[in-house]
Amino acid sequence: MNWDQMISRATQSIPPSGIRRFFDLAAEMKESVISLSIGEPDFVTPWSIRDAGIYSLEQGHTHYSPNAGYLKLRQAIALYMNDRFDLQYCEKNEMIVTVGGSEAIDLMIRAVINPGDEVIISEPCFVSYKACVSLASGVPVVISGQPDNGFKITAEQLDAAMTNRTKLVILGYPSNPTGAVLDRDEVTAIADVIKKHSIFVLSDELYAELTYPPHEHFSIAAVPGMKDRTVVVNGFSKAFAMTGWRIGFACGPAPLIAAMHKIHQYAIMCSPSVAQEAACEALQDAPRHIAAMRDAYDQRRRLVLHACREAGLPCYEPRGAFYVFPDIRPTGLTSALFCERFLREEKVAIVPGEAFGDCGQGFVRISYATSTDNLREAMVRLRRFVKRSQIHAGI
Repeated sequence: MNWDQMISRATQSIPPSGIRRFFDLAAEMKESVISLSIGEPDFVTPWSIRDAGIYSLEQGHTHYSPNAGYLKLRQAIALYMNDRFDLQYCEKNEMIVTVGGSEAIDLMIRAVINPGDEVIISEPCFVSYKACVSLASGVPVVISGQPDNGFKITAEQLDAAMTNRTKLVILGYPSNPTGAVLDRDEVTAIADVIKKHSIFVLSDELYAELTYPPHEHFSIAAVPGMKDRTVVVNGFSKAFAMTGWRIGFACGPAPLIAAMHKIHQYAIMCSPSVAQEAACEALQDAPRHIAAMRDAYDQRRRLVLHACREAGLPCYEPRGAFYVFPDIRPTGLTSALFCERFLREEKVAIVPGEAFGDCGQGFVRISYATSTDNLREAMVRLRRFVKRSQIHAGI
């Protein structure tokens, strides 16, 4: 059978995830590897949340839920979005509960994109954005960020990238992979460009709660005139250490949420009932659940940032999420070669920057969502590896 003819061209056009490649390489190694490659909290889901999930099973809550998610969860999300981000959404028709934030991203893109529509994406970015656009027959239009400002998109770059075929802009802040955060003035300037061109925004705010003081998360949906053209994607994976529960949500204008709901009905049907019960509990005491983990990440952030700079790798200070994105060009190695050798020689798995876009070449992503002991040991190995690489390169 000719598989090139049988597999869709859109599917063939998208590359395998660069993140998973290094995770899988590490898993195949017989020696113990410190993995700093996957963006998954090392914390176990807080007990009260797990207990709520267990109790729901004991009570026999094992059936399909409403397509949009349990009403009580949507009501809790509405309160949460209002209390934390000053965003008001109706639980009846302006939100949908999804299988993780990733499904919400896919739904929004498929709901608005026609073949040939352009979607502006600022790189480096989460690996799913371009793939989802391509699978929806859209055209990704890449803006390459600059390292001196954390690769953040600017209003000027966005305005220059607009054409008469632009339909959507995807913003992901705090950023995976750089940890960059847009401040209120930057968000407002970007919103002004978007309003001028009358297009949609997908605002991926999955790491919103992991914004480190004194910085604060500010959603573009909170800018006057932006709520009706923005879908906010969020979820429970990162802030509540609930990656395996696969529960997320999207909030936005009712007609757009209705379109997303239609796709969700056919493709997924509903989110897991047990995970929804646990998510309800998570939102009952959100600040307490989040604060301890965020404080721990903040300490780890400082440790890794200091170690990278001490090793001679310039690094923008991440202000959110749980990643650093150091510049490894001083070693004379490409990103892929740096990561491959670091894994083989020092048994530490990280991800090459080009996995998140071409402009990430010369950088690597290090996740600090692991124990402090692991991070300390990994940073010892990083300094040793960088020094050895520079000696071999004659630098």
